[in-house]
Formats: sequence, C-alpha cells, structure tokens
Amino acid sequence: MTVSYRQPGVVLTDHRFTVPLDHDAPSGETIELYAREAVAGDRAGQDLPWLLYLQGGPGFGANRFVGKPSWLGRALKEYRVLLLDQRGTGSSTPANRQTLPLRGGPAEQADHLARFRADSIVRDCETIRPQITGGAPWTVLGQSFGGFCTVAYLSTAPEGLDTAVITGGLPSLDAHADDVYRAAYPRIERKVAAHYARYPQDVERARRIAGHLLEHEVVLPNGYRLTVEAFQSLGRVLGTGDGSHQLHHLLEDAFVPTLAGPALSDAFQEQAQGLLSYAGHPLYALVHEPIYAQDARPTAWSAERVRGEFPRFDAAKALAGDGPLLFTGESVHPWMFDCDPALRPLRETAELLAARTDWTPLYDPACLAANEVPAVAAVYHDDMYVDTAHSLRTARAIRGLRTWVTDEFEHDGVRAGGPRVLDRLLAMARDEV
Repeated sequence: MTVSYRQPGVVLTDHRFTVPLDHDAPSGETIELYAREAVAGDRAGQDLPWLLYLQGGPGFGANRFVGKPSWLGRALKEYRVLLLDQRGTGSSTPANRQTLPLRGGPAEQADHLARFRADSIVRDCETIRPQITGGAPWTVLGQSFGGFCTVAYLSTAPEGLDTAVITGGLPSLDAHADDVYRAAYPRIERKVAAHYARYPQDVERARRIAGHLLEHEVVLPNGYRLTVEAFQSLGRVLGTGDGSHQLHHLLEDAFVPTLAGPALSDAFQEQAQGLLSYAGHPLYALVHEPIYAQDARPTAWSAERVRGEFPRFDAAKALAGDGPLLFTGESVHPWMFDCDPALRPLRETAELLAARTDWTPLYDPACLAANEVPAVAAVYHDDMYVDTAHSLRTARAIRGLRTWVTDEFEHDGVRAGGPRVLDRLLAMARDEV
C-alpha cells in the first residue's frame, strides 16, 4: 500500500518493493526496498519523467528532505524524484548488529553482505523501474558511491537509463583498494595542511587532545572508546565544504577543568561520538573496502596496511617531535570494530569480508567504451574522498561522458551548490553548454 502526504511545496509518496536477495536466484529469499517519491505540489497530477537518486555511502539511506531544498528543488522543476534507500540502509531491510544475527553466524553474515555492493543495487533498480516508470528509462543522479553505482548501471543495464548524472563519484575501473588508499593519504595530508593554514591555533589543540588520549582511557557516553586513532579519524569531515570549520569548532573548547585535572568536556565528547559512531550506518564500515574489490585479491584491511607506508600519520611519532598531528580521512580500520559498540558484535564478520577472495567485477570496460547514454560528471579538483586522477581516467573510458572539473566545491558540491550544480550538469547532458 502506498501512502501520500504533503510537505511545503512537495507531495511525497512512500513505496515499498520486494526484490530477490540474490538476483541470480530470483525464486529464493527476498528483501524489501523502501523509496520515497517526491513531486512538486503544483505538478502532482502531471505525467513527468523520473529521476532516481542514488545516495553516497555505502551504507546511508537516502536524504530525508523537508520541502525541496538544495538540488531537489531544481530536480522537481521537471522530474518526479525517487529517493531510494539502497538495500540494507534506511528502511530497506536494514543490515546491522541487531538484524544480522538473524542470518546466522559470522560466515553466514559475510556471505549475506557480499550481496550488498553496486552490482546488486543496480539489479534492484532494474527490478523496480518497470513498477515505477512503466518500463521507460529514467535519469539517475548518483552522488559519491551513488556515482559508483551509476557507472555499474552504465556497464550492465544501460537500457534502463535515459541520462546518467554523476557528482563526485567516478570510480577507478580497475584499481585495487591498495591503489585507492595509496592515492588517498597524500590528498588527506594536503587537506590537513590546508586546515592548519586556515586555523593555525588548531595545531596545538590537536596535539594536546592526542597527548591526553595517549595517557588516559576515554570512553564516550555511548560506549565508544576514544583512542588517538579514533580522534585522528575525525579528519574525515575535511573533505566537505564546511568540514574544516566543523573540525575547528570541535577542537576550540575541548577541555574543561575538573577536580582530577583537565578533562575532555561533555560537549566535546557528545559531538565526537556523533561524528564517530557507525550506529546509523554500519554497512559503511562493513562493505566500504569491498566496493573496490573486483578480483581474487582480498582487501585485507587495505587502509590500515597502506597507512603504514605513510609514517607521518603515526600520532606517537608526531607528538614525540614538534610537528603537527595528521588527521585521517575516509577509511575503515579493524580497531573501529573494537572501539564502536555498534560494530563490536560484527568484528568477525568484518574479518571474513576482508579475507574474501571471490569478488566479481563491477564494471564492464567494453560496454562503457561503447556507451550511448548521455552521461555527465562533476569531478572536484582535489576531492578528498574520490581520487581526481582515477576519476578522469574513468571519464576517458566512458564513451561520450562529459566532465565538469571544478574547485568551486568540495565532494558534497551537489548539496552545497544545489540547484546550480544540477542545472549545469543537466544542461551539459543536453549539449546546451
């Protein structure tokens, strides 16, 4: 049963679909997908083309907008928009520490989660598309990991696409996770240097917090163990448009005086746990490295291993000298499954996924080289999360794809730039600019 309701300027409709857990066994077990349709209130009765939005991640449900902010307002001028919670996220048969034990033990959980990558998401989309559009192709807007899914869509089911719009999400077609992180750590270091250049007072503040954590055990109110490595991982925000400012505000009042001496304030701890906890998106931690796996090589905790090649990120060494503490970025490490209470029960499952060797290709270079779908991509000049060089190499491999390379925005440009970013990309797709 579908339910419709109104928000300012928008009519929303809830949709629920049943899809196979394993699309290669369509008569087997099924899961539920949830998606929210949005249409401008004054166009609700009109026959409009569809735009499917694929959220970044992996592991995040689609945005829960109120009204029509950011890019959604521009999209609603000409489309009905479907905001899909990809499998395992949001309201789509969620996969987390509470539900995964229903699958069995860690081995069964790992086998289950291996079906939660871009290839399965694309097949989900193709399963529900006839129910939504009557069989007509739709425009897909893929942000970040949603862009990875869009490239997989172009590889395997281009007949389902009218137009492909990608923002900050052109993946390497053949890089192993190790290649991804070897390219990532120097970018992260540049972002940290830029942050300290903007806020030089944060150099000493970060060193003081890290030194405190080396000497004290700190457990956040939600049970998260705040180690030095966990503190460094707060640098993941530096890849967003306002991330440097967020980090500065977090650091500026970190300590309060107590009877036992200086301690990290409750306010700091509350903010830190909101940034660090994976309770709302555990799939991000579980399948983040597998989104780069396409052959028999295991990911084997790639980000952790490759970090060892960049000793400047070693907090103890930094504090032993007089250099700045380096924050880290978008990466998943085995210690997270010890620190985060939302991940602790899934540690063995994560280990099995890291050791897995039967990954299959996600992209088809031959199909992409023969692409006929109008395709455009925003590529951010020094994107902290997706390597620009990898993105541009992939852009050249997709026939007809047009890129807009810009340093006006960070990775979240479609949110920050909103209507302007989407307007430009749609105009490019139609050869209007």
